Amino acid sequence: MRIKSILVSQPAPSESSPYLDIAKKEKIKIDFRPFIHVEGVDNKELRTQKIDLTQYTGIIFTSKNAIDHYFRLAEELRFAVPDTMRYICQSEAIANYLQKHIVYRKRKISFGEKNFSDLLPLFKKFPTEKYLLPSSDVLSPDTIKTMDSANVEWTRAIMYRTVCSDLTDINIKDYDMLIFFSPQGIKSLQQNFPEFKQEETKIGVFGNTTLAAAEEAGLKVDLMAPTKETPSMTMALEKYIKALHK
Repeated sequence: MRIKSILVSQPAPSESSPYLDIAKKEKIKIDFRPFIHVEGVDNKELRTQKIDLTQYTGIIFTSKNAIDHYFRLAEELRFAVPDTMRYICQSEAIANYLQKHIVYRKRKISFGEKNFSDLLPLFKKFPTEKYLLPSSDVLSPDTIKTMDSANVEWTRAIMYRTVCSDLTDINIKDYDMLIFFSPQGIKSLQQNFPEFKQEETKIGVFGNTTLAAAEEAGLKVDLMAPTKETPSMTMALEKYIKALHK
């Protein structure tokens, strides 16, 4: 079977995207559409979680969304985030994003390499802070496991939710292949297209949790990333398409 059209469940990339190179080289139509989007909770819902922003001396950020929604709610609650606040960020890119909201002070901002577990040495270095972890309604079990092993005082605050986007204007059977990046994307497929049957449609997934969600939904996964040989979805996709089209 030759792949002629692919739907990627993400926003359209910039002009320099490897996806566009693949589309040009392999003469494939590649469309982009987010299957999920983020909605912030309001301050009333935050209060029902018994979260008082004034009680925390450290904030743990795992994403740019977490940063935006923390400072949004702080503004709504008229809480002036003190200059003494300590920030622990999962990566340097997330730490740099803090500059959108605060004056960057290196002595109060620390970050890990990539994975959340990389933050453990930082918690050992700053064990006396009272930490708040802003998150979505979906939180990785590995994050909870890491925090519980860190021997620090911490509280999770759900500040935004990942919800399914409305995709009912799409004819899903127009595509020979669908590519997913999260379990929520798989859930959105099921919610928007309850009558969907895979049949000849190829499925690509990124990450083990997405793989598990796809298999649980009864989908046959044809393409998986990352691997040692193909650490990105675009590398995996290009290799797969070339092999298929031979």
